[in-house]
Amino acid sequence: MKKWMTGLGLGVLALGGVLAVRTATFAPAGVSDGSQIKVAPAPAFDLASAASHLGAAVRFLTVSNQDPAENKAEEWSKLQAWLQATYPQAHAAMQRRLIGQTMLYTWPGSDPAAQPIILMAHQDVVPVTPGTEQDWKHPPFSGEIAEGAVWGRGSIDDKGSLVALFEALEALAASGFHPKRTIILVSGHDEEVGGTGAEAAAKVLADEKVRALFAIDEGGLITTDTPIVNGPALMIGVAEKGYVTLKVTAPAEGGHSSAPPKETGVINLSRALIAISDNPFPVELRGPGASMLDAFGARAGGMTKVAIANRWLFGPLLKAQATKSPASAAMFHTTIAPTMLGGSPKENVLPQSAYGLINYRIAPWDSSAKVLERARASVKGMPVTVDFTERKPREPTPVSSSTSEGWNLIAAAALADQPGTPVSPYLVVAGTDSRSMAGVADDVYRFQAIALDTGEIKIIHGTNEHMTLTNLESLIRFYARLVATAAG
Repeated sequence: MKKWMTGLGLGVLALGGVLAVRTATFAPAGVSDGSQIKVAPAPAFDLASAASHLGAAVRFLTVSNQDPAENKAEEWSKLQAWLQATYPQAHAAMQRRLIGQTMLYTWPGSDPAAQPIILMAHQDVVPVTPGTEQDWKHPPFSGEIAEGAVWGRGSIDDKGSLVALFEALEALAASGFHPKRTIILVSGHDEEVGGTGAEAAAKVLADEKVRALFAIDEGGLITTDTPIVNGPALMIGVAEKGYVTLKVTAPAEGGHSSAPPKETGVINLSRALIAISDNPFPVELRGPGASMLDAFGARAGGMTKVAIANRWLFGPLLKAQATKSPASAAMFHTTIAPTMLGGSPKENVLPQSAYGLINYRIAPWDSSAKVLERARASVKGMPVTVDFTERKPREPTPVSSSTSEGWNLIAAAALADQPGTPVSPYLVVAGTDSRSMAGVADDVYRFQAIALDTGEIKIIHGTNEHMTLTNLESLIRFYARLVATAAG
């Protein structure tokens, strides 16, 4: 017994030593902070004027409805004409092309050998949910400046970025800036309903043999209440999840509801949907989510750092913590979300076919083929069929580097206003136009230099969307510094 206890004690001491050494020497692998980059200053600009401009942009009703027939095409034309009139020096410096309603600008650089950079922000916005207009503090398309912010749909997503980009480019042009790298600005017209405009722009760039150093779009931001570090962090999106919807169909005989069979199409469909939902994709500590944990773990203290530095031992605990909230869990696995149902056209008629739609957001290590295979396996033997909908699956994007020149330029420009803030890779669980640029840029990033806490993020696509003047100033300064540093 004494020998056994002695051996156990030595084992515990050895384990403690391993944990201590790994924790003390832990550093995030493959994540840099751009500290080697000398950031150019942002030129002067008028914040009050910029806020007024953003308010004006909000008032253009460039709403992408699910039914394109409901869109007001003239609003896009009005917005584009307004941009030309409002930012004359930027337009004098850049060449402008229209691809449908998508705008493609080029500011030629003096060095033809230098890779260009691509800046992105879309023109369209989502609708306001009918019946919620009265819940807004300020009317959703008023563009009012009140309470230290510009209010309205699109003030953040994504007219905030569009206006901030033009404010930055106008200020640079007015200051006499002449880029060495070519600057390309892509402003899609239909990001909120699929992004065909950005796809068309990417094809034009590909045909012109463009190979950019990086592309940057919306997607990540500065979270002010980031878990683990318990404070702000710069979340730079390095990839997007894929997107696919499956249709589960349960054929049935139909008939009168007064004499139902034991199993109807609705019952079979319900069992199938539950079976698929009860077979979720496993949580995996890999990809951008794992890189995020490493970046934050290096800044954390106590047992949090011990656990992250020793994932080989504490993996199950980290997975449990990662899945505490749906938003966090979504970064570590492919998600399954039943969203729509269909069946009988009348309440007293048994359906001849019942169906359900399941929306998946695909993790970078999975694919639409794996999604279909897993769903079909989950309902094997059930009287249902499972297939893709008519909408083409969108695979996950490639994962961009978090040590490249492009990453370092973006991190450095962001850190100029946020010195000492942790910088982390981030997996964007929604979709952006930037996914179309994977074929024409070495790396694609998603980041807006605006600071929001977890609660405030809900205003994007929600009620009371607004851009604070502090965030608007930060966004303009970030774009101006990024362009001046990357292309100067």
